[in-house]
Amino acid sequence: MVLLGLIAVIVAIVLVVVRPASGQGDEADADGESGAAQSASADGETAAEETLIPTEPTAADGDACTDAQVHVEAVTDKTVYEPGEQPQLSVTITNTGSNVCVLNAGTNAQVFTITSGDEQYWISTDCQVDPIDAEVSLAPNAPISSSAPIVWDRTRSSVDSCEGPREAVPADGASYHLAVSVDGFSSATTRQFQLY
Repeated sequence: MVLLGLIAVIVAIVLVVVRPASGQGDEADADGESGAAQSASADGETAAEETLIPTEPTAADGDACTDAQVHVEAVTDKTVYEPGEQPQLSVTITNTGSNVCVLNAGTNAQVFTITSGDEQYWISTDCQVDPIDAEVSLAPNAPISSSAPIVWDRTRSSVDSCEGPREAVPADGASYHLAVSVDGFSSATTRQFQLY
């Protein structure tokens, strides 16, 4: 009986000693998993932060204008012209971006073109006199327009007819379209008008 009692005491001591070690291992495993989760979380946050870094520099005031921020509109003073009335042509430029941008809005950088159907009848550069460059700063959402309109005399233009008389274009309700480009930026649509 004494021997059995002694064995029971030894078994109890062994269980007490082994159990905490096993528990510590579980805690260590839990800590290991927790550490791995924290590491993964940290790595995920780092990856997320890296994806937020912009790939292109932000536009700054004074940069050259881009296609994405310049809206060019062809303008005429009327949509219908009676016999003898000469269309007055101009342009409006709007910066649709969020920063001030710069472009050349001088007459040297402006091209006005009048067409009807597939035929080009008149272009402002054919007989242009003393064109100038004029760098302007476009503030966001503050349209600028031509200081003085170009008057079209209702004739067909060519570089060979600048000095003499030119042929009158068809009228009697004929429909024409004005397109404008400024510093390489073209009007998205044309301005339609009629001549009588």
